[in-house]
Amino acid sequence: MIERDHTTATYVASSVLALGLVIASICTARGDVPAQATATQPIVVSFTSGAAQAEYPTHARTVAEFLKERNVAPAPGDYVSPALDAELSEGVRVAYRPAVPVELRLGKRRLAVRSAAATVADLIAERGISLGRDDRAFPGPETPLRARSVVRIVHISHITKRLVNSVAPPVRRRLDARLALGEMRTVDPGRSGLRETIVRVDRRDDGTPPRVTRASRLVRAPRPAIVAIGTAARGREFVEVARTGLDAAARLASKAMTMIATAYTAGCYGCSGITAMGLHAGHGIVAVDPRVIPLGTKLYVPGYGPALAGDIGGNIRGSRIDLGFNSLAEAIRFGRREITVYVMR
Repeated sequence: MIERDHTTATYVASSVLALGLVIASICTARGDVPAQATATQPIVVSFTSGAAQAEYPTHARTVAEFLKERNVAPAPGDYVSPALDAELSEGVRVAYRPAVPVELRLGKRRLAVRSAAATVADLIAERGISLGRDDRAFPGPETPLRARSVVRIVHISHITKRLVNSVAPPVRRRLDARLALGEMRTVDPGRSGLRETIVRVDRRDDGTPPRVTRASRLVRAPRPAIVAIGTAARGREFVEVARTGLDAAARLASKAMTMIATAYTAGCYGCSGITAMGLHAGHGIVAVDPRVIPLGTKLYVPGYGPALAGDIGGNIRGSRIDLGFNSLAEAIRFGRREITVYVMR
C-alpha cells in the first residue's frame, strides 16, 4: 500500500512518532525513568566504623561491595550490620566493628578470645555466660570493650546456717553458816539459756578467701545456779571446846573484841531480807563495820553461837555488831548488850 500511496504511509509514520513522544513525556512527568537511565545515579549510605560515622555516595549494590569500596575486608568474628549480602538502598546505615583480642577470666580460668562486642555486657551475652543475682563482672557491664581488655566474671555463692547453742548458767556462790566448812550444796541448779547464731558464708570462685558474717541473739537468758558454801565447821568446833570454858575456846580465835550488840530480823523495817553478800538474813548472819571486821569473817559470839560477818548497816559503825535472828521475838529478847566477839583463825 505504501508503494501505491506514499501520502498514507507518511501519515501513519508521523502518527506513530507523535504517539511515542507523548508516551515519553508522560513517563518523564511521572518519574518512570527506565533502569538504564538511572544506573549511573549513586545512593547515599551512612557508614559507622568504631567511633567514626560519615555518609558516602556509592554505586554498590550490596553491603559487601560497599565495604570493598571503603577498603574494608571483614575477617571471621568481625561485626557487620546489615549482613554482607544485604542489598543497599538510599539512607541505609552500615556498621562495621572489627573483632579485638580480649582476655576473659572465669573464676580461676583465663581465656584469650577475639570479640567484636561493643560492651562487656555484649561480650557476656556473646559467650553465653549466665550471671546469677550476686555474680559480678569487672569492669561493669556498660564498659566499652577495647583491644586487650581484661574482663573478670566472678560467681558468688552463699551458704547460710542457723545454729542454736546452749548457754551455761552462771554460778553464784553464797556462804552459809549452817553448813560445815567447805561443804557445798546446790540450792538452785539454774537453767541453761539458748543463743541463736546465723552464719553466712560468701564464696567467690576467683580464689579469694570466703567472707564470713555472724549475727547472734540471746533467745532465752540463763537462770543462775545457786551454790551454798559452808562456813560453820570451826564454829562447831568452837562450841564443843567452849563447853569446857571460854579460856580454852579463846585459843581457837585470832582475837577477841568487846562490842555493843543489837539484834535484827530479815523482816525489819527497810530490810530486803538479802544481805550485802547476797545471803539470806537470819540467825548466824551478822552485820558489821567492814573497816573493823571484814565481810566473810567467821566469828563466835557466846550465847549466840557461830556467825558470819555477812552484812553491813547504816548504824553499824566501829565496835558495833548487829546479830541476825529468825524471829522478832528472839531479837527482842536479845535486846542490846555488851558482848565479846571472837574472830576465828
